[in-house]
Amino acid sequence: MMNITLKQLRYFEALTRYRHFGRAAETCAISQPALSVQIKELEETLGVVLFERSARQVRLTGFGQDFAERARDVLRAVDELGDLARLAKDRMVGRLRIGVIPTVAPYLLPTLIHQLNTQHSGLDVHIRETLTQRLIAELLDGRLDTAIVALPVSEPGLVETPLFEEKFVLVRNAQDAEAPVPSPEGMREMKLLLLEEGHCFRDQAVSFCHLRPALARDGLDGSSLSTLVQMVGAGIGVTIIPEMAVSVETRSAPVALARFPGEEPGRSLGMVWRKTSPLAPQLNEIAEVVRNSAETLHAQNQHLLPI
Repeated sequence: MMNITLKQLRYFEALTRYRHFGRAAETCAISQPALSVQIKELEETLGVVLFERSARQVRLTGFGQDFAERARDVLRAVDELGDLARLAKDRMVGRLRIGVIPTVAPYLLPTLIHQLNTQHSGLDVHIRETLTQRLIAELLDGRLDTAIVALPVSEPGLVETPLFEEKFVLVRNAQDAEAPVPSPEGMREMKLLLLEEGHCFRDQAVSFCHLRPALARDGLDGSSLSTLVQMVGAGIGVTIIPEMAVSVETRSAPVALARFPGEEPGRSLGMVWRKTSPLAPQLNEIAEVVRNSAETLHAQNQHLLPI
């Protein structure tokens, strides 16, 4: 029987993810030479080369790609055994890996982390902020326990739990505060500042304004809502932000807020996790904490929003 260790599989998975010995070693909290030795021993045990190595690049061999899929399945199963043991305990303890999209993380997390620390002090919460597509991939790979995203994600392997709805508001330069609020069609005639491609919030704004892809690229693409709001304050165009971002993003920029007439644009936010996760009962409890945190944040923002 081959003597393959879980430690070797975790080192292999890290190197597969980063394709760089230094970054993989840093993630695994070991030295680069020690990581190299473990990978070499794994290859010798298998009798097959897993990586093509060059001065600038590390890439999987054909066998390495097949091995990576099986290794992820093994590591996910081991993690779920640990989750099952945690579930058997009387209270919620241990590591909880939560992914959050960038248009939610800066606004919801302060309240959420405070409530989690208060209600579940035994949890060791790890936060991962990135785009929805990456969160879903990491969730399916077992690198995350759950993620807070805009719904739906329509991934067969995941459970979707809707938590709350929120509206979008128009952000204009303060000098335009008394101007009529444009319709979605009217927004197409303005310089609309959007998040860069890959953000689901960008897609929602483009859909609301009925923009063609070519028109959506005519304005400024920003990496954060903060950049967009500051540009509006400087007199460059208009933008759209979710309600939860209002208190943080508008406090230091000369901008005015407005609600859209008629049916207001918005989004549904919720939590997703693997259908096979033994932590499902605990994650339902966490979902309630997220919902309560969102309600607290909503109440805090109401005095800043136009009626």
